[in-house]
Amino acid sequence: MRDLRDGALTQGTPPGASGGRPRHVVIIGAGPAGLTAAHRLAREGVRVTILEKRQSLGGLGGTTVFEGKHGTYRFDFGGHRFITRNAGLLQLVEELVADDLLTASRASVIRLGGRIYDYPLAIGNLLKSAPPSLLLGAARDVSAMLLGLARATPGDDFASWTEARFGPTLYRTFFEGYTAKLWGVPPTQLSADWAEQRISLVDLRDVLRRLLPGAANNPRTYARSYRYPRLGFGMIFERLAAAVEKLGGALRCGTTITGFSQSAGNITAVETTDGPVACDAVISSMPLPEMVRMTGGESSLGFRGLRFFNMPMAVENVSPWTWQYLSDPDMLATRLQEPRRRSPEMAPEGMSSLMLEIPCDPGSAMWEMEDEALFPRVQADLARLGIDPAKATGECFSVRTPYAYPLLTVGYEKQQQAAIRHLARFANLYQCGRQATFRYVFTDTAMEMGLMAAEGLLEGHDRRAEIYNHRNEKQVIEVESIA
Repeated sequence: MRDLRDGALTQGTPPGASGGRPRHVVIIGAGPAGLTAAHRLAREGVRVTILEKRQSLGGLGGTTVFEGKHGTYRFDFGGHRFITRNAGLLQLVEELVADDLLTASRASVIRLGGRIYDYPLAIGNLLKSAPPSLLLGAARDVSAMLLGLARATPGDDFASWTEARFGPTLYRTFFEGYTAKLWGVPPTQLSADWAEQRISLVDLRDVLRRLLPGAANNPRTYARSYRYPRLGFGMIFERLAAAVEKLGGALRCGTTITGFSQSAGNITAVETTDGPVACDAVISSMPLPEMVRMTGGESSLGFRGLRFFNMPMAVENVSPWTWQYLSDPDMLATRLQEPRRRSPEMAPEGMSSLMLEIPCDPGSAMWEMEDEALFPRVQADLARLGIDPAKATGECFSVRTPYAYPLLTVGYEKQQQAAIRHLARFANLYQCGRQATFRYVFTDTAMEMGLMAAEGLLEGHDRRAEIYNHRNEKQVIEVESIA
């Protein structure tokens, strides 16, 4: 991971138009980062106003409620679990959600070519489940590595990084097609940055060592247990918003930002469809390129969108798995999730539901397709997975997000740093969260960013460079979870 301080920001003038502790802070976005920042400021008596474009709370951490023929269903924006190594953050969530915070165990698999593999990939399971051709290819790759005949140093792109670490066979089998489907671009065009924090499989040299007598089968590289609210992940942020309002904060949903007023290097007001909101400082989770353009700059940074296709099922349990990674390139979705595997109250008694994550971009045919037209295609994929499509109740709906994943193509860092430099001219503006920092981060990291922004304003210390680099280490982050 590259250090985003270089040439982008320097620690300097404390944010805040008055040069001290702000009296009124506008928070743009009622997602994990924004709400956490608002809560921290409101606890210290700072006036906060949260402006949210949507009518619902939580951003990508929110939960959608669907009233079906058989009762109430709840669907998250993706596969969320609360996992953190931050004891203070865990305590905050436990206090907010209290007895409604459950402890659950992760159960995930990879579906590919009619076979089922453990997720994360484990050596013993691969030996048992993989076809002979895959095992033979992986064995050849190990031999080539040991003899120095294989690529030893990966390049900057995802394809070369993955192939150097796992060999051509595992790369082509498990990574190439899935990655292209998820991101919408060839793996050769993607940066390897995000892989170091997201891919837990050990490299093939370590695989060989673990096959020796007496060796452990596979290191635990993902947290198996996690915390999850009884009524969906969004419950965390609904409680957080309620706490902010109880402390005197204002929450304005359905408000669109149209621009900013500025003076002497500070933002003095946020312009909205409902009129201007004067402020001393701004904490924003607005997507980084969008904020750049709205403040007079240019940026070519882009995002990958997701369509969440949600459907009730007339069966108590569809499968034993929380989610399934669908690696076949010709299947529509990248992940299939069963919400009640996290909490039984995500579906009515005796019923279940499924959510398919379908990567696509605004304006594309898949993005625009009506639910009724998409439903038969989804049913066909379910049948391939051994799920009886006749168990679907016929109800379905989609939720779309255009900013699901920052598109980390090779060389994106230059555009990212240019965007950071542009926004650094506003001494009282903090960007926090996945979209706002253009980082592929987890929910707890976004919440920590919000806390850091709030504390920087309270202390009169510029922490923006620290936020852009927060949790930028080269390791799988879930290893250190305490939740």
